[in-house]
Amino acid sequence: MIDLRRLVFGVIAAFLALGAHAAGNTPTLRDLDGTPRDLEDLLGGGKWTVVMFWASDCGVCNQEAPAWSVFDSQHRARDARVVGVSMDGQKGLAGARAFVERHMMDFPNLIGEPAEVMRLFTDLGRQPFVGTPSFLVYGPDGQLRARQVGALPPDKLEAYIVKRTAE
Repeated sequence: MIDLRRLVFGVIAAFLALGAHAAGNTPTLRDLDGTPRDLEDLLGGGKWTVVMFWASDCGVCNQEAPAWSVFDSQHRARDARVVGVSMDGQKGLAGARAFVERHMMDFPNLIGEPAEVMRLFTDLGRQPFVGTPSFLVYGPDGQLRARQVGALPPDKLEAYIVKRTAE
């Protein structure tokens, strides 16, 4: 079922994001302690990187987050890692922190204002932001390899990584 409020918010924020993009503003992401971070510093490095765009009030995000925590802990030392990007913004920082704690997400999580996060996804993923969760998958070389809007079971990504690594 479509959440009309979220859809309208998404459309409005997308227009705002386009305006910010035209002005040349760079999205400001911070870790949950407030330190500015650049997402690109967390990509590549010889490992697959899964960037999960989430919101603390997203039902599917809440269902999937525990599986992504397990995925990260099982793969981090060898071939893949997860980076979270919350679109809760500074007003939702407490909710984002609670989300990370509740789901034991000990991988890096960044937070930005909703319009900036949507613009970031659109710029990096080369497709419009639709909603959360959304995923960008980067190869070990830091190049975008795949994108997924909506649920992404970790076992599907594991199969994708195995297939692409063998190529």
